[in-house]
Amino acid sequence: MTVHTVGEVMTRDVVQARRTTPFEEVVRLLDHHRISGLPVVDADDKVLGVLSGSDLVRTQAYRDGPVPPLAVTAGDVMSSPAVTVHPEQTVPDAARLMERRGIERLPVIDEADRLIGIATRRDLLRVFLRTDDDIRRQVTEEIVIDALKLPSGAVRVSVRDGVVTLDGHVELRSQVPELIHAAWCLDGVVGVVNDLGFRIDDCAASTPPARIGSP
Repeated sequence: MTVHTVGEVMTRDVVQARRTTPFEEVVRLLDHHRISGLPVVDADDKVLGVLSGSDLVRTQAYRDGPVPPLAVTAGDVMSSPAVTVHPEQTVPDAARLMERRGIERLPVIDEADRLIGIATRRDLLRVFLRTDDDIRRQVTEEIVIDALKLPSGAVRVSVRDGVVTLDGHVELRSQVPELIHAAWCLDGVVGVVNDLGFRIDDCAASTPPARIGSP
């Protein structure tokens, strides 16, 4: 089944700053590239933190205060540590992380923790622009029929606003969580409602053999 990864949708040409980049230069970078935030990296391209528009607003308010501050750099105002992802992580997982942490961008790092790209909310949303019918077809054809080898009518799949509802009966109880997990991993799925039943409980603990003779 098709599940996009962060590496497929991330922006590789990343606008970035160093810890010592002056505040004014950061503002110019954001304005020139029309972006709302950027990662801050060290000399080895390892991510130290992230600068967002809200960080800049707070800093500007401080600079406009009654006492003039010392020179402010990106390292002074960045949010640290940065929330990062690896390129092989799935787009749905990255989107849920972004939503849970309330952030707009995720620096993408390699095995050595070096910056290799950035995934913004807009990058991830492009993958989620799928119709409910497209998601329903994928769940039915690639999961129910191809992966689980169930008859097409065994599980009724309905999708509304990205929420998948599964209704019907599978053969084995163990297939229920398998089906739910597979649906959750699909691009564009924001929720799964389980109304499934099963015919055989293959998860039940085996009954110990009866003892013969006197105790």
